[in-house]
Amino acid sequence: MERLNWHMADELAKLADVQVIGPRGAAALSPRSVTLTEAPLKPLPLFLLVSFLKGLWITLRWKPDVILAGSGLTAPSAWLLSKLCGARSAAYLHGLDITVNHGLYQKLWRPIFRKLDRVVVNSTPTKALAITAGVSPSSIDIVYPGVSLPNAPQPTESIAAFKEQHGLTDKKILLSVGRLTTRKGLREFVELSLPTIVQAEPDAMLLVVGETPKNSLGAGFQSVESIQKQAEKSGLAGHIRFLGVITNKTLLATAYDAADLHIFPVRHIPDDPEGFGMVAIEAAAHGLPTVAFATGGVVDAVAQGQSGCLVHPGDYPAFSEAVTRILADGPYAWRTSSYTFATQFAWPQLGKKMRKIMQIREERTSVIGGNE
Repeated sequence: MERLNWHMADELAKLADVQVIGPRGAAALSPRSVTLTEAPLKPLPLFLLVSFLKGLWITLRWKPDVILAGSGLTAPSAWLLSKLCGARSAAYLHGLDITVNHGLYQKLWRPIFRKLDRVVVNSTPTKALAITAGVSPSSIDIVYPGVSLPNAPQPTESIAAFKEQHGLTDKKILLSVGRLTTRKGLREFVELSLPTIVQAEPDAMLLVVGETPKNSLGAGFQSVESIQKQAEKSGLAGHIRFLGVITNKTLLATAYDAADLHIFPVRHIPDDPEGFGMVAIEAAAHGLPTVAFATGGVVDAVAQGQSGCLVHPGDYPAFSEAVTRILADGPYAWRTSSYTFATQFAWPQLGKKMRKIMQIREERTSVIGGNE
């Protein structure tokens, strides 16, 4: 979500003057094209108060044409500030923005979504959730999160060194990238699918990039220890590697290029939907197919037969079968089709859609964004 908001601000800044209010420390990632004002993230009520007050100061001085909330959390601030200065109001919503199981949020935040001039959602299922929440279909636009397309694969020697470093040489690498939340279902995958996969492919290794979230709103989590414990219980401790969070873009690209398949065993949890599944697009951009459960916005992020395989939610035997089938196809069978699918999600495509929705034309417009 943070990366999405920064790219969105950067794309809007190509034809507009953009100011962003974000959490303290955001300057380290801020694109040069936007002006940033920071607010303390913790405690959360303080962030909401300070970001609103700073937004009020900017709004009264600057008179923006559009005020955009980077998520549902800051939508009330965006709507109220827009009323004070006559600007258009909008919010970019993810699935959890709508379904989060919190009484106060449901009573105070969700009604605001219906009052916004535009609601941008990250997938077809999220649009359905917004409509169920009472948002008019005519005010909703779908804009998929974007991806940075690599110019070329990582050097062969870098991939070989990466594999040797982590004991992955001559292995079939199943890659998982993302936060270790309950919804991501990695522990269940290790318990219910990985044993069958390893039985069919004894050289299969699960490579996990990510960690338990520290500042997650409304999401349960799974610890590395609990996943490792399940691997030991299943007799698979030697078939899993944890790399933690990788912030180095080159190293992460190497992990993608070294892998044979990306697995995305997202669980169907009604109050915690998978809004889209950007990681599946990132994998496809590296020519890496994905096997995923067809739940939430994942159905928009994986193209059946082109960038991977979608499996009925909770059908772990079918998930295992899809993994072994794609591994048997070899590392190059899906590369071109996966990359071709990813090209439609390049960040400039998102920028064109967002500028059209925000009514930003060739003449420069002012936009203020609330970045959670």
